[in-house]
Amino acid sequence: MNARGLTTSAIPYNDRTFELQFNFVNHRLELRIADGSDRAFPLEPKSVAAFYHELFAMLHAASIDAQINPKPQEVPNPIALDKDETHASYDPEYANRFCRILHSTEKVFQEFRARFIGKASPVHFFWGSFDLACTRFNGRRAPARKGVITSEAYSHECSSLGWWPGGGDVKGPAFYAYMAPEPSGYGTKPSLPAGGSYLEAMHEFLLMYDDVRRAKSPSEHLWWSVRERYQSSFLILPVCLW
Repeated sequence: MNARGLTTSAIPYNDRTFELQFNFVNHRLELRIADGSDRAFPLEPKSVAAFYHELFAMLHAASIDAQINPKPQEVPNPIALDKDETHASYDPEYANRFCRILHSTEKVFQEFRARFIGKASPVHFFWGSFDLACTRFNGRRAPARKGVITSEAYSHECSSLGWWPGGGDVKGPAFYAYMAPEPSGYGTKPSLPAGGSYLEAMHEFLLMYDDVRRAKSPSEHLWWSVRERYQSSFLILPVCLW
């Protein structure tokens, strides 16, 4: 993330460096290049295929030969990006609201991360599932899992929290917390905040975003919800529950 939206961060390319930024303030997809030869095009209603071809035309014009797998990940019934004429919406107001939610959430997550002296991921955004997350590790290997994503993501014991726009059984945006592997009795821990619940099917604690938003002090309510509440023999240091 940055002040205007989402970014790939700096990407090395031969002897050059560039980044792509979704600017949700001015509503532009911006190509920033270290040599100053920046380019951009507007974010507006257009098909995914049209966006895909416009993006790669912009990269080609900047002499950047990038290649990606055009098959979307972590979505049901994926349509190749360069052929998707079905999805074509863009609402500037809600794109900006989404960005503001990420900014306010990131502030709390950064404080949460800063209080942990062990290994922790940056506060980062998952492009596949569109969640903002932070994960703590204790350094111990976890039982092996199957799957291209989960075998690497959960190769070591960890505790994660995040914000997610929702989907499936979760009808709306929510904050979540989980541990992997899940300790025995994890879902029965007491002292949930108002609006908090444990979703057995996902093995995650959830706190709906609207409950936080309506709190007297949303940031304090969220911070209380994610700070360390107990010591567990599962991790060397305190971990996030609620």
